[in-house]
Amino acid sequence: MSNTYKLLTDFLDKTRPEIIELQTMLTSIPAMAPESGGDGESKKCQALKNWLKAAGFKEEQFVQYDAPDSRVSSKVRPNLILTVPGKSAQTVWVMAHLDVVPPGDLKYWNSDPWKVVYDKENDKITGRGVEDNQQGLVSGVFSCLALLKNNIVPEYTVKLLFMADEEFGSEYGIKYLLREHRELFKPEDFIIIPDGGDSKGETIEVAEKNILWLRLHTVGEQSHGSMPQKGKNAYLASCALALRLNNLENVFSKKDPLFTPSWSTFQPTKKEANVDTVNIIPGDDVFYMDSRILPCYTLDQVRSEVKKCVESVEKEYGVKIEVTECQAQQSPATSVQAPAVKKLAQALKCSRSIKAVPVGIGGGTVGAELRNMGFDCAIWSTLDEVCHQANEYSYLKNTIEDAKTLCALYLNED
Repeated sequence: MSNTYKLLTDFLDKTRPEIIELQTMLTSIPAMAPESGGDGESKKCQALKNWLKAAGFKEEQFVQYDAPDSRVSSKVRPNLILTVPGKSAQTVWVMAHLDVVPPGDLKYWNSDPWKVVYDKENDKITGRGVEDNQQGLVSGVFSCLALLKNNIVPEYTVKLLFMADEEFGSEYGIKYLLREHRELFKPEDFIIIPDGGDSKGETIEVAEKNILWLRLHTVGEQSHGSMPQKGKNAYLASCALALRLNNLENVFSKKDPLFTPSWSTFQPTKKEANVDTVNIIPGDDVFYMDSRILPCYTLDQVRSEVKKCVESVEKEYGVKIEVTECQAQQSPATSVQAPAVKKLAQALKCSRSIKAVPVGIGGGTVGAELRNMGFDCAIWSTLDEVCHQANEYSYLKNTIEDAKTLCALYLNED
């Protein structure tokens, strides 16, 4: 461990009060997407920028890229970049998202989800967003704050990217930046996304399952419950379709130990209401499928099999089925030998004596968008994966240790 690196780690060990302060402020601003009834990220983004400037970062270190969105009061979805110049122009990106999901049913929360509760005994905080993705955001912030307060110039230039709209597809976040400002990113950049991981911080996500979310709308004919022969039961047809789509797990049957679970999943999830009383045969029914497919299969292959299932149910039950894709995403894997992966693994070994393990995940991250555009990236963090749950929490020790690992990466510590 170099003396420079020790300065940074000693500083970070003393930052618990400031971490709680920043997490408390961020959590108090419900940065939800309009799809969730929210007003976007603008207020949270401005509050974060004000906090960073009060901490000592200069106005000229910031640049903001606003994606137009007429649905929110500010009319934009902000993407803020903070740059810390290094000895080299080669850049380490640390990307975190500003938006959060709704708290869900409040009866499952032990406290107000928008107010941070600190459990000193267990060294953890609770609140909506404190893990997803504020832990990664705060780790990035304090890694750069350690550089600033100790007057240390890193080996690489560091850019913290605070993104909009990750929870609903990133159209106003990373997709917007890649579409309108692709020049921001270079193939030689090291891109780290602290938005997934494990409780030990030893896994580096290098691949994602392809995602296909479907809305299946079945149209039959309504009739009285005692006279089913006079109708065409849309709900019954939907059930048959759900079972056939679920059986695609046996059609796309390959397994890959990089992932957990190791197979492709096709699961019926959301169900919309149909009729109001028990004695009506529904003539209209809507349900949804969440499919996570191993990257060895393409979405077009899956679409072809879905079409076969739909046509067979239409023929058997005499209904019409409309299929709408709510989300479709596929991406190549990042090589385990990619520089971003190797540099992060080196930093983990240096900072925490961890031997990193490459893995794939079923969830989607902004990494897929970057990989599709030819940019390697590594998704990593130390967390319990309690995102979107009631009583979401984050351990302060993990936040600090992750910040130390990022500092080791910035300094290119051996």
